[in-house]
Amino acid sequence: MISDPDRTRIRQEALSLGFDVCGFASAADPWPAGARLEAFVAEGLHGTMEWMAQTLPRRAHPTGMWPDARSAIVLGLNYGPDSDPLATLAERSRGTISVYAQGDDYHELIKGQLKTLAGKIVARAGGEVKVFVDTAPLMEKPLAQRAGLGWQGKHTNLVSRELGSWLFLGSILTTLEIEPDAAEVDHCGSCRACLDVCPTNAFPAPYRLDARRCISYLTIEHAGPVPEEFRAALGARIYGCDDCLAVCPWNKFAATARESALHARDELRSPSLASLAALDDAAFRAMFRKSPVKRIGRDRFVRNVLYAIGNSGDPALAASAEALRGDPSDVVRDAAEWALARLRSAAPNPSK
Repeated sequence: MISDPDRTRIRQEALSLGFDVCGFASAADPWPAGARLEAFVAEGLHGTMEWMAQTLPRRAHPTGMWPDARSAIVLGLNYGPDSDPLATLAERSRGTISVYAQGDDYHELIKGQLKTLAGKIVARAGGEVKVFVDTAPLMEKPLAQRAGLGWQGKHTNLVSRELGSWLFLGSILTTLEIEPDAAEVDHCGSCRACLDVCPTNAFPAPYRLDARRCISYLTIEHAGPVPEEFRAALGARIYGCDDCLAVCPWNKFAATARESALHARDELRSPSLASLAALDDAAFRAMFRKSPVKRIGRDRFVRNVLYAIGNSGDPALAASAEALRGDPSDVVRDAAEWALARLRSAAPNPSK
């Protein structure tokens, strides 16, 4: 069993590497998260994310992925914005990108920090370790709640009493036995702010998400045309959605991210829809080279931009949509036609 002084030293090392919070949890004890995930998939609420069903046995419990795991060291990195992330939604000729994707890709940043911390632990205490950011089939939010970092709110995301909603997670699983921290308890109370603000009613009940209706899913994970019933609700959101996170009252305790690589780039704070619609594949790759946006590719991204153009009500953007009616991508052409039709329907009728 790792001693208390060693636990304290791990926390201190984690903070010195740039993490904002560090907690410990058992990786071997039973938990209910696996059953909840199985029910989520069985109901089809995961949409087209087939990898969730395919990796379910490994995803359901930490030892499903690594049977030798005994303890988890769970790290949190604050990415709090320096302004209201919902303010740009009113700028209809400009796009809104989720806060987490306005800076550098957090995956590489956190993975490097995790590897450094894991190396220090092994050098001092032995054992085996594996590091995880959210690309691996590990349910990090329930693990973070077990480690005392926060609780899964009614919007199913992690909420911290100290840092609000803006927390990237990373985990180190180890064969070492480490005394766990006390799990965090739910502090949502009767609040419904996150549920009521959702533009697409993606929460059938508190603590339950229907990904098929979620704007983050629709703009990032969903590959084909977005169902027409949701396109108007996208508004100016072209990559992800922060609404349910941003309205959480616990954000009154949130602070701006300390890590400069996570600060928003000026060109991604409120980018011009006309300039984004003009991106070809090479320009898209260059613009989003260090951003998580790059993984959805140019066609899916421009599809989202065209939906935002259609929702803008700005006739000056019709030329941008018109230019894409002959695009090689089916999904882009479909979105261009929808945007033009939407702009025409919003235009004033001079005969009236």
